[in-house]
Amino acid sequence: MLSNVVIFTETPLWRVIIPVIAAYLLGNISPSIILGKLHGIDIKKEGSGNAGTTNALRVLGKKAALITLVIDIGKGVAAVLIGRLIGGEAVGYLCALAVFCGHIWPCFYSFKGGKGVATAFGALLAVNWMLGLAALAVVAIGLALTKRMSVGSLLGAVSFPLLCRFLEPDFLLIGSVMAIVVLLKHRANIRRLLKGEEPKMSFKK
Repeated sequence: MLSNVVIFTETPLWRVIIPVIAAYLLGNISPSIILGKLHGIDIKKEGSGNAGTTNALRVLGKKAALITLVIDIGKGVAAVLIGRLIGGEAVGYLCALAVFCGHIWPCFYSFKGGKGVATAFGALLAVNWMLGLAALAVVAIGLALTKRMSVGSLLGAVSFPLLCRFLEPDFLLIGSVMAIVVLLKHRANIRRLLKGEEPKMSFKK
């Protein structure tokens, strides 16, 4: 981690600010909101009210959910690669956090976006593909066992600092911040899970 701090402090300021701002704005792109508007639907007022893949599946169907998933993952990958190209590995890490925050708190949509899981996954793939796939495996196990995406996301967030510790130690601090944000964004899901009211995912639509 110290080596990355040294590299970061030696990086010209513009090589940090420009890619981080670009990553945040890239995170603002919300395919579920855009697709909802094309269908005359405000997705933030339908289903769970979340502008993400799971709610797109419930409200708009499988095609819209797939498009949302691919774009949300893609912008996470792109943000990290842009940051790494312009400012190096440490800036790429910051861009992972920036695109994640841009997805959750988009200035273009009154700071009301999704929960960041798909975008975080894309960023993780670009940071370290083994870390990204390990996190995906945890999420997939939770989803497979419970048919609830929220459970998979929560398990992924809880386990993520440990995964970082072994697979990408330099990303541990930023990864832990992202994990805490994911947990906080799932507060309503946790309450519904405790009450037995959290809906299961359905791919029949």
